[in-house]
Amino acid sequence: MQRVTARAHGLQARAARGVAVLALALAPVLTPGAAWAASAQEQLKSFVATVSSASGNFSQATAGAAGPQAARAKAPQSGTFSFQRPGKFRWAVQKPYEQLIVSDGKQVYQYDPDLAQVTVRKVDQAIGTSPAAILFGSGSLEQSFDVSPLPAKDGLDWLRAKPRSSDAGFSRVDIGFKDNLPARIELLDAFGQTTRVDLSGITPNPRLGDKDFQFTPPKGVDTVQM
Repeated sequence: MQRVTARAHGLQARAARGVAVLALALAPVLTPGAAWAASAQEQLKSFVATVSSASGNFSQATAGAAGPQAARAKAPQSGTFSFQRPGKFRWAVQKPYEQLIVSDGKQVYQYDPDLAQVTVRKVDQAIGTSPAAILFGSGSLEQSFDVSPLPAKDGLDWLRAKPRSSDAGFSRVDIGFKDNLPARIELLDAFGQTTRVDLSGITPNPRLGDKDFQFTPPKGVDTVQM
């Protein structure tokens, strides 16, 4: 029973991290050619104003994880994402295991096939003051974060955002740009773990419908309302 409980907590924590990583991964998406000479912060402001939806691919991995879920957390993951303002998104891990996080703008569904469980939260509860609030709403970066430029590295231009709130769940996020599009996001959480997300194949403002952000729990799956 204790092993099952520990596994459940680990999978739910993984899903919760997915929401945060999703927000960070998508936050700086830009229209190609926009803000050509702009700083990363100016490009992010342009994104909030001009990009209402986006889709693409991602790969991510976490370093520094400890405990029984460490090996699974460190395993590289890959999948697809899409979002539509305000508050709708889909983040689908395809490898090495399946995991799905979907928001219809009102509720966030976190589905783990391994656990045969769907966790449901209100959007405000799941996103709060995280970068997702900027992505899916119309907020300002400076309202929730202290933002500063970083030196260029690995051929990318960088900025750093530190949350003003002490309960954000992470210490900072660094965002690297190349050719006016985000290429990498590095998130340092409160436990000293670093999650790196690499983005590719980004399509700004694709045609997306409500059905892309709807989720119906499969038969036989437990639903937990948070």
